[in-house]
Amino acid sequence: MNNEKFSIIDRIKSFKYAFNGLRLFFVNDHNGRVHLFAAVIAIGLSFYLNISALEWIAILSVISAVFVAEILNSAIEKLADVVSPDYHPKIKVVKDLAAAAVLVAVFLAVAVGLMVFIPKLFL
Repeated sequence: MNNEKFSIIDRIKSFKYAFNGLRLFFVNDHNGRVHLFAAVIAIGLSFYLNISALEWIAILSVISAVFVAEILNSAIEKLADVVSPDYHPKIKVVKDLAAAAVLVAVFLAVAVGLMVFIPKLFL
């Protein structure tokens, strides 16, 4: 069991590592930049349409879900590439499952976006 004392410095460092992970994600991952672009559009449209607080919660939640899924997908892919640099059918399954998680999050985000924005744009 680890008996190290609580350290505020160590907690601050952990934030530094997390922010570095975000920076790496947006700089190095094409899909991360695509999702960021979509998020900026959705947030801009949300401001323009003056959506309600609950609609903001829905929009920001699905944006976050897509980012979390894509970040985890990227991490799994990078780890899988280290574990098995050559093609391996089981690694392919792992990568496909991680990509499917992103797809599910994106489908949810699109559905929520349509439910929030379509009535305000066309009704």
